[in-house]
Amino acid sequence: MMIRVGMGYDVHQLVEGRDLWMGGIKLEHTMGLLGHSDADVLIHAICDAILGAANMRDIGYHFPDTSAETDGMDSKIILKKTIELIASKGYRLGNIDATICAEKPKMNPHIPEMQQCMARVIGCDPDQISIKATTTEKLGFTGRQEGISAYAVALIEKI
Repeated sequence: MMIRVGMGYDVHQLVEGRDLWMGGIKLEHTMGLLGHSDADVLIHAICDAILGAANMRDIGYHFPDTSAETDGMDSKIILKKTIELIASKGYRLGNIDATICAEKPKMNPHIPEMQQCMARVIGCDPDQISIKATTTEKLGFTGRQEGISAYAVALIEKI
């Protein structure tokens, strides 16, 4: 069996007047993330990790922020298409390990729903998707609540 590992990172600015999407679900919060799509940093980091593992560049290459087609796009669509892209090269997802960095809102209560949502999109067991959440102890842009970031590692295997 051939396995490969990829790493992903994403960050978006918090702004008023936008919905906050994380892991494919909408969270109640006074601010949302600014971006060309729905700005779901968790899914974006995961997609970059998956694409990187398959040596298929990044989501900006496949889903450019200059395209009218991707304007306001639901990141679950990006995730589904990412899985289809790696399948075209003969790969399937092994597992994901991801971390969300945010001061507010608290992410931990929403993690099981995020896992379920993304597992449905990917067509995998929720146990293949590990999500953790942390703060930056009020340090940096995350600590000042100017933005949210996410890191992800994905393992893929040749079918």
